[in-house]
Amino acid sequence: MRRATLAALLAATLALAAPAAAQALNVYAATSLTGVFGALDKGPRYSFGGSNTLQLQIERGAPADVFASASPTEAQALFKGGLCTRPVTFAINRLVLLIPNANPGNVTSVYSLRSGGRRLSIGTAGVPIGAYTRQLLRRMRLSSILSSNRVSQQTNVGQVSAQVALGAADAGFVYYTDGLAVKGRTKMIGLPKWAQPPVRYQICAVRRSGADTAGAQAFIKKVTAKAGRAALKGYGFGLPPRG
Repeated sequence: MRRATLAALLAATLALAAPAAAQALNVYAATSLTGVFGALDKGPRYSFGGSNTLQLQIERGAPADVFASASPTEAQALFKGGLCTRPVTFAINRLVLLIPNANPGNVTSVYSLRSGGRRLSIGTAGVPIGAYTRQLLRRMRLSSILSSNRVSQQTNVGQVSAQVALGAADAGFVYYTDGLAVKGRTKMIGLPKWAQPPVRYQICAVRRSGADTAGAQAFIKKVTAKAGRAALKGYGFGLPPRG
């Protein structure tokens, strides 16, 4: 047998014997978690987006190992469908009204929007920030502002905050943490505590063939342990009581 053939066979044998390279953990998470998850653990492969969109992707077989949603609705739906472990609440948030620094719409409070004619950015009804926004407006009896203003609907909260920061909207409803992320170009207007819906983030390990269950549990433990809670607090999230 020629030397070249022997060398090729040896290389193939070594390749078969070598352990497969470790795959990065796949974490599917709400857009509002982009900063804090990236800071907490740079190892996983992250897919950030609207929680409802990520839920649908997982239901259709996306290779997620961990799912973290901005509301219980999406995580609980996966749990009831047998597609993830029992979700755990790990963070809390609240809504604010975001305006550009220049404030071209002369928005001084949420009630300014009653006069209409402004460019307003909100989340779509299916995404958590959109559902929370509509709940808050119903409680404040301000749902009419969605018809009296020129409304642009976005599929995740990051798009809302970006639109306001770029001056493409006069105001937008976002989470407090997303307002912090663009604080150099925007200002936050507080919203009444009594009108706030309970904004709770939940996390679970995805159940699917080939899932990295051990890696998922380790990541969830990191998020819910002392280091994770400190990171969440540093990024402006509220923390649930320790279970």
